[in-house]
Amino acid sequence: FLFVGDGPLHDQIQSQVKQKGLKDFVIFAGLVAPDLIPTYIAAMDFCVHPSLREGLARVLPQAILSNKPVVSFDVDGAKVVVITDKTGYLVPPGDEKSLLAALLKLLQNKGVTNPLSTLEKEKFIVQFSASHMVAEIEKVYESCFND
Repeated sequence: FLFVGDGPLHDQIQSQVKQKGLKDFVIFAGLVAPDLIPTYIAAMDFCVHPSLREGLARVLPQAILSNKPVVSFDVDGAKVVVITDKTGYLVPPGDEKSLLAALLKLLQNKGVTNPLSTLEKEKFIVQFSASHMVAEIEKVYESCFND
């Protein structure tokens, strides 16, 4: 397993991994430089993003564009990019059993097998580029100030 990033549960998860004798099977990369993200995604079979609070995790479209299926809690912007049975699975927030079931589907190669078409990838690239997303956020702020 490869854990990329950091958060309030980092130390607890690392401790549990040690206690269960799994430290030889888990890598904790911590926060990584943005230019290294593609390298880490390339090393993954699939991406799991079990955050309970995230507007739109940038890693979701990045993984999908790299033909890596994703599993994410169904929070905020995840439903915009995760297409069930095509790009991955959304599971109810905090539902560990559903998360495990989605992971088992992917591990048993019974799940996502249909990556995005070239046209869909082109749309993703435009729709989720940093410049487009910043422009959309600016529109929201402008509409708030103009009311």
